[in-house]
Amino acid sequence: MASYDHIGRTYSATRQTDPRIAARIWAALGDARTVVNVGAGTGNYEPPDRDVTAIEPSEVMIAQRPANAAPAVQASAERLPFGDASFDAAMAVLTLHHWSDWRGGCAELRRVARDRVVVFSWDPTYRRRLWLAGEYFDDLVDEDADPFPSLAEQAAALDARVEVVPVPWDCEDGFFSAFWRRPEAYLRPEVRAGISVFARRTDDELADGLRRLREDLDSGAWERRHADLLEHDELDLGYRLLIADRR
Repeated sequence: MASYDHIGRTYSATRQTDPRIAARIWAALGDARTVVNVGAGTGNYEPPDRDVTAIEPSEVMIAQRPANAAPAVQASAERLPFGDASFDAAMAVLTLHHWSDWRGGCAELRRVARDRVVVFSWDPTYRRRLWLAGEYFDDLVDEDADPFPSLAEQAAALDARVEVVPVPWDCEDGFFSAFWRRPEAYLRPEVRAGISVFARRTDDELADGLRRLREDLDSGAWERRHADLLEHDELDLGYRLLIADRR
């Protein structure tokens, strides 16, 4: 996986906390007062009313954290620099697939959390549920999704229950599926720069898919093919909340 020291330089421009997803994550944390956020990035989804410690390996991502964000420790998920049961809860948001040893990282979340582990993740069987993958970037998405652990494996590693988190049509966090009803956004370089599937690729690798998407938008072909999407306010695109009680 490419380091976020290289692909995350403009991450905060398009990746923001979506309040609806945040509400689900924060509710899942229950009454936890101390929380460690692992793979914390720029600080999205960190609950403002709790004592949060952030873990992030990338200096570039840490540098983009707001001045009022929780203190960040530069470390990796696979080796958290804390003792057992150091926090009421551990959380991780759309990061597990970037870890070099995701099972080891999950074990570390469980080790340092006294009461609960909350992970916002994705089910790779949904890789073609979004039109962007199946119609324009099929091979690229497969390259990223193939190493992704199955949802069953993720849940088993955490001993977690699973909840569906639909993506709102106007999602404020610009991850891969966020623009399912706003296709023109994927033509913007700054949007693609915040999505690792695209950020790791060269312009030549993306050129054909982007050209075909632009042509379909200009001709109206995309809207004719996906008119049904315009009737939905949210969509299940495989994003899941994994919640593990440690007590």
